[in-house]
Order: sequence, then structure tokens, then C-alpha cells
Amino acid sequence: MVNSRATSTAWMRGLADALAAQELDVAALFAQAGLRVEDLQHGDFRWPTEGINRLWTAAAECSGNPDIGLFNPDAPRPVHYGLVGYAMMSSPDLETGLARLIRYNAVVSSASTISFEPAKGGKWARVELFGNETPTPRQRYDYMALILLTFCRWVLGRPIKPLAVAFMHRPPASLAAYDAAFGAPLQFDAPFSGLLISSADLASRLTTAVPELADVHDRVAWEAMRRLEQAEISRRAREAVVRCLPDGAPSRSTIAAALCMSDHTFQRRLTSEGTSFSKLVDETRRELVQHHLADTRLSCSEIAYLVGYSDQSTFFRATHRWFGESPGEYRARVTAGNAREIAEALRK
Repeated sequence: MVNSRATSTAWMRGLADALAAQELDVAALFAQAGLRVEDLQHGDFRWPTEGINRLWTAAAECSGNPDIGLFNPDAPRPVHYGLVGYAMMSSPDLETGLARLIRYNAVVSSASTISFEPAKGGKWARVELFGNETPTPRQRYDYMALILLTFCRWVLGRPIKPLAVAFMHRPPASLAAYDAAFGAPLQFDAPFSGLLISSADLASRLTTAVPELADVHDRVAWEAMRRLEQAEISRRAREAVVRCLPDGAPSRSTIAAALCMSDHTFQRRLTSEGTSFSKLVDETRRELVQHHLADTRLSCSEIAYLVGYSDQSTFFRATHRWFGESPGEYRARVTAGNAREIAEALRK
């Protein structure tokens, strides 16, 4: 239940392909970053931004190439945007397509934002990345800017050059990879990162435009946004409950205030997800108790305190309701099972 922004599997599959194209051991890099490459098989999986930061750091170190994010700048990479890419592709012109990306970007990643800012000759497509506890490597900014540009080139069916490209990070030792990737004036130590796209390019018709499908793709993208938003409320609510539990079970209004919404709105959002506040608190407690009982370093009284029970009897009744046994019985069964698994692994 760590507070974490996350990125779609569609984007991560594209990234894994890009790393594999550089003959890197993708599975080893994912493991080094604390990620499971097997999760690429699950389309709905969301990847924590801290892990992605670690992945880029590991890739730069293992490859010995600090410009790894700019590898193969001519390769079109529409796969990264997943279903949002279809909404972009069906748009009549580039500006409308990018506006759809801005609108639905959370489906691609809640660890980034994209916005338009008017400028002389065109508009900046500004990119911001979030790293939570870990700093964002420059390779991740490089890669995101390149993917955005190659997608624009692909849907237009022709090469385009930005009027300028800006990065918040320091200038690299060599600009060769940046020149090859963008072919445009470069700005480093800039107040933001992004591409300045000309008004003429923004107004250009897309070769992929399918007006009759635009509404369909909009509905699909909007529904994906709605599902993610609902899941986000539950996740944030659970995190807030965990923080409050040592002081006892929190009230619904307390958690609503922590989420910066009214009690009525919070209740309505939970109801729309088919749950209730009492159920959310109970499930959160159960998950925490399962985790803590597997750790023999914590006593049952310490666990009861961590999950907000003021007396042992109430805690014991809750574990009987959840697991059909006392905390001690549950712990003995789980630890015995773990011991058997370890013994079997050693015999193999």
C-alpha cells in the first residue's frame, strides 16, 4: 500500500522491446529494478514509477550508454500509448490528436502529465514526470520526448522537426545523440521539458485519421479513465486508513478530508465501486494482519495495535471471522507452510 504513481503495461511493453533491441537482458534489468518481467503479460497491470526509475538507472549502467533513452530515433513506436493511441490516430489533425493524449494521459501513466503552452510559431507540448521517493533519471525524460516525437511523425506519415526541444536536466557530455534524435535547437537546464511543435505541423491532417471511429475511441478511453479514477480513490483511501489505524479505526469523514473531498462525495464514490467505508476498513485490516502474522518478529499485541484494535479480545474475534482461527493458530499454520516450501526447495 505504498503511495505510488503508476504506468500502463502498454508503455512498459514498448520500453522492454526498446531495451531488448539494444541486446540487453530485459529480465535481469527488471529484476534488478525490483520488477517482474512476467507482469508484462498482464494488460491491466500498473507499474510503480519508482521501479521504472530504477529500471532506467540500471539500463544506463549496464549498457554503459548514458544516452540510452535516445536509441534508434527513427523507429515508430505507436504501441506505447495503448488504447489512447487509437483515439489519437483517429483524430483529424495532429493538434487534436495531442489534445486527446493530454485528456487521457492518465490511462497511459499517472506518473506523467502532458500539457500545451502557446509559444511563438506553435505550441509547447510540455512533459512532466513524477518519481515519488526516487529522482527521475534523465534517460526517462529523453525517452518520453523521443516517443512523443516519433508518434507524431508516424501519424503524419512524414518526418517533422520540432522548432525547439527543452530539457530540465543538465547538458550531456555529447549532444550527438540529441541532434540525431530531434534535429532541432536544444535547451538544457530549462524550466520545463518538452517539444515546441510548429502551428503548421499541428494543423496537419493525420494519415491515420478515421473520423467515424473517433467517438468510439473516445468512449473507450473515457471508460478506461473512469475505471482508473475509481481504483485510485480506493487505493488512496486504503493508504489513509493504514496511516490512521494505530490511533484506532478512523471515521469516514476523517478519510474523506484526507482525500480532499466531502464526506458525501467520498461515500458516493465508494458506493459506485460497489463497496462501503466499513468494508474498506475491514479489508485493509485483514490484509495488514495477514502480512504482519507472517512476520514472527511482531507479537500479536503489537499487531493488534498496528491495525487499530484497543484490546486483544476484539482482535481475536476479528481473526476468527477472517480466517476461522486465532492469530496464533493462523501464524503457526502459515510459518509451517513456509518452512515446508523452503525445505522442498532445498531438496531440489
